[in-house]
Amino acid sequence: MNQSYLSLRAKIEALIPLNDDEWNLLLPYLQEKTLRKNSLFAREGKVAKEIGFILHGNMRHYYTKDGEEKTTYFYFENHFVCDYISCITNKPGLLTIECLTDTTMVVFPYERILACYQQSLNWSHFGRMIAEYLASGLEERMSGLLLLTPEERYLQLLKSNKQKILERIPQHLIANYLGITPVSLSRIRNRIHQ
Repeated sequence: MNQSYLSLRAKIEALIPLNDDEWNLLLPYLQEKTLRKNSLFAREGKVAKEIGFILHGNMRHYYTKDGEEKTTYFYFENHFVCDYISCITNKPGLLTIECLTDTTMVVFPYERILACYQQSLNWSHFGRMIAEYLASGLEERMSGLLLLTPEERYLQLLKSNKQKILERIPQHLIANYLGITPVSLSRIRNRIHQ
């Protein structure tokens, strides 16, 4: 079997047990894809149909308001990625997911994973775990933006398990993610490191 597919299976099996029959419900629908830097996996105004699993590369998730981009999330290797709300509602999405580097991923149709949920309790459990993970991530992100100052958000980022953001994301996008300007981020960093 393709090594990329085995990586996806290992990620899924870290969350749920999966026998070969259950795995084979998804396997024929998997496809490996490489997207170039700056290309889009999901686009505002389009209905999302696919779920991706990143093998190599990184992406960002952002919204656009009055022509200004608001970065809300970054994806790296071994992350699932999709416009989840667009997938579950079958309505045009509000967000864009852009490749920050050349990105290799395994993709599969959202409709197929829904069919897997119907055919297997383990797959259904996987779907619930993903939904819970997304809900907790959204709550964490929203509370940080509403309750913390920009400096507190930066300090939280420094202390978090999100070191890849600090190591691999350009400073202007980190500032955007924190909801501040690059100049403000520079001032905060200078204050902290003095």
